[in-house]
Amino acid sequence: MDTARFILFAFVTGIATVAVHVYLYRRLFAATSEHRAWRRVGMGVMTVLGALLVLSWSVTRFLPMDATFAVATGVWTWMGMAIYLLLALGVLGAVRTVAAGRRSSRGETAVVELRGGETASVSHRSTQAGSTLAATGTESVSVTQEALATSGHCAAATHAEAAPVAIAEKPGGATSEAPAPVDVERRRFLARATAGGAVLAAGGVTGFGMWSAFHPPVVNEVAVKLPGLPKALDGFSIVHLSDIHVGPVIRRRFMDELVRRCNALRPDLVCITGDLVDGHVASLAPAVSALSELKSRHGTYFVTGNHEYYWSDAAWAEALERMDVHVLRNRHVRIGDTAASFDLVGVDDWSAGKMGFSQGYDLAAATAGRDSERASVLLAHQPSNWKVAAREGMGLQLSGHTHGGQFFPFTLAVSAIWEHDAGLFHEGDRHLYVSRGTGFWGPPLRVGAPPEIVRVTLLA
Repeated sequence: MDTARFILFAFVTGIATVAVHVYLYRRLFAATSEHRAWRRVGMGVMTVLGALLVLSWSVTRFLPMDATFAVATGVWTWMGMAIYLLLALGVLGAVRTVAAGRRSSRGETAVVELRGGETASVSHRSTQAGSTLAATGTESVSVTQEALATSGHCAAATHAEAAPVAIAEKPGGATSEAPAPVDVERRRFLARATAGGAVLAAGGVTGFGMWSAFHPPVVNEVAVKLPGLPKALDGFSIVHLSDIHVGPVIRRRFMDELVRRCNALRPDLVCITGDLVDGHVASLAPAVSALSELKSRHGTYFVTGNHEYYWSDAAWAEALERMDVHVLRNRHVRIGDTAASFDLVGVDDWSAGKMGFSQGYDLAAATAGRDSERASVLLAHQPSNWKVAAREGMGLQLSGHTHGGQFFPFTLAVSAIWEHDAGLFHEGDRHLYVSRGTGFWGPPLRVGAPPEIVRVTLLA
C-alpha cells in the first residue's frame, strides 16, 4: 500500500473508530450511571481501546509479529465485538421505540398539571376508580386516586378549583397534551437493561465467532465436469486453499493442523489462491514453512493475492519456491504426463496494477502459447474477471478474496457487492468456485461464513 493510500485509509478508519467509541461510551457508561468514577473508567477504557484500534494496522505492519501477537488478537477481537455491540444497541433501541410508540398510540398515559406547577402521569384507562378534575374552560379529565396521591395533592383534587390539565392551545383552537415528564429512574433502568442486554448478546456472538474462526476448517466436496479433460484424469482431485492470512494471529499451530487435514484428503494437486500472509518473510517464514509438508502427486501451486503486495510479493515468491511451493505469476504449466494432462494457469492479483505495482493480472501473458482446445484450470485470487476468462477458454477458475463476508453483517454486504461472493457458479459449461477462505483477516471471527478447505474433483 503506497503512502497516500495508507494516509487516507488511516484517516477514514480513524474518524469512524473515534465516532463509534464515543457512541459506545455514551450508551454503556454515561447513560447508565451518574457516578463520576464509573464514567471516568468508561472514558478511559473506550479511549484506550479506540487508540489501539486506530494504531493496530500500523503496529502490526512495522513491529515484529511476535511482539504484537497478544495486542493484535485482543484489539481485533474487540473490533468484532464493537460491531456487534452497535448492532445489539440498535436492535434493542428500535424495540424500545416501537414499544413506546404503541403505548402512545393507545393513549395509555396523560399528564395533569397540579397546583405549584407539579405534574403527574395518569392513566386514561382508570376513569372508573378516579374522580373528576375541572380543567381550564369546560374541559375535564378523569384520574386515579393513586396517581394523585403520588403528587401530594389528593385532598385538593376533590374541589372544583383543582389544578388544570396541561393542555396546550394550537392555532385555530385545537389543543394537545403536554409531553410527559421525564422519569429519571425509569430511564436509567431502561438504559442499564439495554446496555446489559447488548453486552450479553455481543459477547455470545463474538465467542461463537472466535470458536468458529480458530476451529479447523470444514471440508467441502465439489465435483466439476471440466471441458476437454482426458478420460484418464477423470476423478482428479484438487485441494483448494485461499485467504489463510498467516500473521500476528494465525501461527504455526494453525498451519500444522491445516496441513494435516489436507494430507488426509490425499489430493492429486494442492492450489493456494492468494492472501497467504500478512507480514514479512523474516517474521512469518517459520509458520508458512509448514506448507512444505503438504503431500500430493503433482505438488503445490500458488498465485498472489492483494495482501502479498503489501509485504513484498517478490520476496514471498522467492521464499515460497524455497518451500517447494510453485508460484505461477502470469504463466501456465502442464499437469499430468504426455498421455493425459491439462493446463494449470496462474495470474497475479487483479487489483495489483490499480495499486500501482509493476506486475499485476495478465491473462494474455499467462495463456500465451497454450493450446485453447486443452482442458484448463485458472488460479486467480479475485473472481472479478471470470466471465472474460471463461470466454478465453478457462474451464474452471478457483478464486477467493471475498471470505464470503467472513462474519455477519458483512456477509450481507459482500453478497450485495459481489456477483460471485462464495460457492460454485456456472456459465454454460464453464465453472467458478469462490472459497470463503481458510483463515480470516482482521477480527478473528467467523459468523455465517465458516472457513473451508475445498476438495474439487474433476470429471471428464
